[in-house]
Amino acid sequence: MKDYKLRFRQVHMDFHTSEKISGIGEKFDADEFAGTLDEARVNSVTCFARCHHGWLYYDSKNYPEMIHPGLKQKDLLEQQIKACHKRNIRVPVYTTVQWDHFTSSRHPEWVCINEDGTMVDTCNPESKGVYEAGFYKTLCVNTSYRDYLKAHIKDIFESVPEVDGIFLDIVMVVDCSCRTCVEGMLKENYDPVSREERLLYAKKMMEEFKKDISDYIRSFNSAASIFYNTSHIEPALRTVQDSYTHWELESLPSGGWGYVHFPNSARFARTTGLDLLGQTGKFHTMWGDFHSFKNKEALEYECYRMLAFNAKCMIGDQLDPDGKISKDVYQLIGSVYKEVEQKEPWCIEARPVCDMAIFTPEALGFNSGCGGTIPESVVGASTMLEEMGHQFDIVDVKSDFNSYKVIILPDEIIMNKELAEKVENYIEAGGSVIATYQSGLNSEKTAFASGVFGVNYLGEAPYSPDFIVPKGEIGKGLSETEYVMYKQGTHIEITEGTELLSSVNVPYFNRTWQHFCSHKHTPSSHQYGYPGIVKKGKVIYYSHPVFSTYAQLHPKWCKLLIKNGLDMLLPEPIVRYEGPTSLLACVNLQEQEKRYVLHMLHYIPEKRCQEIFTIEDVIPLYYTKVSMKLSEKAKAVKVVPDGENLDFKYHDGRIQFVIEKINGHAMVAIEY
Repeated sequence: MKDYKLRFRQVHMDFHTSEKISGIGEKFDADEFAGTLDEARVNSVTCFARCHHGWLYYDSKNYPEMIHPGLKQKDLLEQQIKACHKRNIRVPVYTTVQWDHFTSSRHPEWVCINEDGTMVDTCNPESKGVYEAGFYKTLCVNTSYRDYLKAHIKDIFESVPEVDGIFLDIVMVVDCSCRTCVEGMLKENYDPVSREERLLYAKKMMEEFKKDISDYIRSFNSAASIFYNTSHIEPALRTVQDSYTHWELESLPSGGWGYVHFPNSARFARTTGLDLLGQTGKFHTMWGDFHSFKNKEALEYECYRMLAFNAKCMIGDQLDPDGKISKDVYQLIGSVYKEVEQKEPWCIEARPVCDMAIFTPEALGFNSGCGGTIPESVVGASTMLEEMGHQFDIVDVKSDFNSYKVIILPDEIIMNKELAEKVENYIEAGGSVIATYQSGLNSEKTAFASGVFGVNYLGEAPYSPDFIVPKGEIGKGLSETEYVMYKQGTHIEITEGTELLSSVNVPYFNRTWQHFCSHKHTPSSHQYGYPGIVKKGKVIYYSHPVFSTYAQLHPKWCKLLIKNGLDMLLPEPIVRYEGPTSLLACVNLQEQEKRYVLHMLHYIPEKRCQEIFTIEDVIPLYYTKVSMKLSEKAKAVKVVPDGENLDFKYHDGRIQFVIEKINGHAMVAIEY
């Protein structure tokens, strides 16, 4: 079991179990446990050594006092591993890092401290202190707690046979003012009074921690898989990715992440060179939602979408305290994983085929704390591109821009000298750029960092809202009239050689207590104010934050303005299709198999209740027309895994075919 190559059908088996519950594991049957997983076609399961409550679930040689007091079978983890290995099911071992109720309550000196002297409680910022329900007091790995953690990891390897890997949960950059961190900051000339400096120090310290712990794990098993979980993969992790063997994207769409988090995080993670695992849950809401079931249609979508985005699948579950595995849960999981198993051959070693990329503002900083949010501008941009059917990655400064025909700089990409030169070199090499709002400004936000945008910056627009007036090619599909732009834009003037594509009209006045009109905003005066959209060579610049606006309000005219700009810069995208905007298309290449694989998914998440989005119905699509621009000449087009051959033809250099039915998820292999 030394091979840690990611498997396609995984389960993350939570087991956070209170000491107030007795009879832990008393109904556990190793053969039933592994047999149920095997029947559901699960081929990797993450099982628990230590939980957020701080208890151990194996026969610890060095910490017997930390074994769960109600645990009936002291070798629970060992039994899980042995039974699963007999069925060729891999078993990475889970341990918690920064959340541990047992340890934090007995060692308050190891807990992260806020600048006001209170303990950091990650999930409860308004915490009632020791009387708050939950195990979210956050341990600082800069203290001697790290020595304890290492001893615990050593104990796992010495006490448990055949450890396939270690999953370290809750490993995050924390704004900490504990004595150890303050002393460390002073020693390294960071200013502890500055939150920004504290976070910079914490990031550096956490990178050193991961390298230290990974080296330590590898001293016991050089082939072990290693992952540090913060619920989000971001560009800041590049500096320490050698400490990981792969990425896991915790993203339960029915929890706090929503359906937009996973694809955007995956689109960046898949560009880094590490293998990727998507993670959802069987829960109706999120972790700890006992005895709940996700709609099968939602679970299908979430898993099939992982395949489309070049990720393996993981479904989260929680074992009941008595240790008896739920047959009903694994009937649900198995109903999806049996389909995933059939689809796998067309997903192995597949890589995305993209002709454009979104540069993420996350590349300009980093998230701290547990989890991360996708920047609003990226959400808006990716939503637009998905609705248009475009194929794209999300990139940072380290990415190879020349792999893409178009780079999008959404709303807030402030440029230092390095990034400005990278964009200039990319354009000089033939690349195209779409930039919006403040993207392209220098670090001081006083001027554009490069002349490629074709405008001078005069400051923020004097009026808001103002009104775009699309004309000609940029206005295709829109009336030649005024369209409100809800968010304040930039005030620009065009430079020599720049073409004005769309102007901005201004309102009679800005809305204030002294002068206002009607319920919302002042109407247009129909008077020209300043440029709105301009083009210089292969660069189109939009003066408004159209992507953030789209993320918030979804005005179709903003999408059409971007679509028309993209059509000008990229007249032959990889894929086009006739279908609703709810249809998701992803193009992958299996080079070793000499085939492209087109994934098309049609599931519609709906918010029918106050808290969550979910999916209950699959609405089939019929006779979907598709055309693709591929460099190779196709010899066959097949619906897979069924193997049905599709008729195809070439027209204007594009292969054309029709998919008779998309029943949730369809895969089409174009063999060459």
